[in-house]
Formats: sequence, C-alpha cells, structure tokens
Amino acid sequence: MPKILIIRLSSIGDIVLTTPVVRCIKMQVPGAEVHFAIKKAFLPVVSASPYIDKIHLFDGSLKSFTQELKAEKFDFIVDLHQSLRSRYIRQKLGTPTLGFPKLNFQKWLLVWFKINLLPDTHIVDRYFMAAAPLKVKNDGKGLDYFIPEDEVYDIAQLPVSHREGFAAFAIGAKHATKRLPAHKIVTLCLQLDIPVVLLGDREDAVIGSAIAEACGPAVHSLCGELTLNQSASVVQQARYLITHDTGLMHIAAAFRKKIISVWGNTVPAFGMFPYMPGDEDRSVIIEKHGLKCRPCSKLGHQKCPRGHFKCMEELDMPWVAMHAKL
Repeated sequence: MPKILIIRLSSIGDIVLTTPVVRCIKMQVPGAEVHFAIKKAFLPVVSASPYIDKIHLFDGSLKSFTQELKAEKFDFIVDLHQSLRSRYIRQKLGTPTLGFPKLNFQKWLLVWFKINLLPDTHIVDRYFMAAAPLKVKNDGKGLDYFIPEDEVYDIAQLPVSHREGFAAFAIGAKHATKRLPAHKIVTLCLQLDIPVVLLGDREDAVIGSAIAEACGPAVHSLCGELTLNQSASVVQQARYLITHDTGLMHIAAAFRKKIISVWGNTVPAFGMFPYMPGDEDRSVIIEKHGLKCRPCSKLGHQKCPRGHFKCMEELDMPWVAMHAKL
C-alpha cells in the first residue's frame, strides 16, 4: 500500500485548487493511503474530504512537524506548495518527491515589465505535473469542497426577503488592492435585481455592516458571523456569487456556481481563475484592460502603489450587474 504525502500548507483558495490531484491520487493509485500536510488554521478546507486518510497539522514548529512526518515513512511526496518550508520538509524526509512549476520568473516578468511568457495553463494542470511519477491523470471532474453536516447553513436564518433566492457577495480579500472600494460595492448591489448576502471574515464585519446600511433591507451582511464552512454553505445555496480573486471564488467553482469574479491588481493570466472544466461559461471575469500598471503584484498591496486605484475605480458597476443578471 503506497503511502503518499501531499503538501499544501496554505491558503484557502490554493488548497481548494489541490483537490483534483488529491482525488485522482486516491482513486487512481491502487491502495493509496493519502496524507495531507496543512497549516492548522486551514484545516476546515480539507477536514471533510473523503479522499484524505490522515491530515497533518503544522502549527508553528517546523522541526517537530517534520519529525512527525518522517515517522510516517512515506513512499512519495507531492509538493504542491514549493515554499522554503515545504522544501525543508522534503529534504529532511529524504523521500522521492516532485514539485510543480511555480513560474515565479515568468510572473516577475509580467509584474515588472508586462512581458507575458506564462503558459495558457491553469495551476490545477501544473499541480498534476507533481504527481506524474504516480501515473495520475486529471479526470476532468473539477474541484471538490465538502461541508460537514453540522456546518450547513440554514437559510431560514436569513431575512424573509432572502429565503426565496439571493446572490452571495464575497466582499473580502487579504490584500486591499484585490477588493472593490465600499462605494463601488454599494453601487453594484443597488443595481442587482435580487437580494444580496455579504460574506467575509471578522475584518470585513464593519465595512459589511456599512454597506448593508447604505443599501437597505435588500442587502444583508453575514461578515464575521460564520465559519468558513458556513460561508461555503451560503455560497452553495446562492443563485450566484460575486467575488474578488479570493478563496470563496474557488469554493464556488467546486460547487459549479455561476461566478462573477472582479479582478483588481492581479490577473487571470497567473493561472488561478475559476476552474470549472466543462462549465467555463458559468464564469464571468471582470477586469480593467489597458492599464499599463496592471498587474502591479502577483499577490496584492495594502494600497495602490500609484495612488489612483484605476483597476477597481474605473470598473463600470452597471455593466458588472448586467453580467450578473444574464
């Protein structure tokens, strides 16, 4: 029975994007015992996966974590993180291993010189390269996301006006330059013809309440009130999701929801756009073309480096709302 370790320590969206590899290893490698190494904070993303036999939680001490992994005596390691930490683990375990092409140099060229040498390949397909020695092939079934039964959100808790159908709007993102300004979100919500539920973490709670107050009863904020899996459950029950380039976008793709993704300083060319093989028409990508400063980072900034934030400020919200209504 081959014992296989998959490493992806963070973050939400990146971990969701590993799920096709996890599933295919479990289903295609005879007798495979699949282990997953992840930061403790992101356990909810994989806790209910039927394709993972054991989860190893990294919670601060890399040395003790590596010792825990070494005791398992793995036959093969699939490194889907390619970070300093994951490389340290690989080196210390001394187990046959393979990573995937991160294409950091090509991303650097695009960010700093606007030279695009990136392949037209989604990161999911690049992840599969790390499993090539296992003779695993992409089954084309897309992403997985499993919600524990006790975290399914009961929409009877929503206002009566929202119980017959609503749009979910994930207003958060780790970096400010990935997020629409609050006034643009208000404008967009007022253009929609369906009640809206705002989703975000505790850091989004204040702005979520302000947006809901500015929009009136048709917009209800759950920012800061739900677990990740409860938020995922809300997305699963929504008519569609409006989102930034963030984790809930990929969770929605796992559910094959219609997705209107709004992109600021990052670009789909990095290979992390919604992944829904066979349902690509359910993904609408909104971005400001023609800006010489974009992309300004492969991740994001806390404020626009140029001070104008044109990549978000110049997006036409009625036009975005039109795509949501189609």
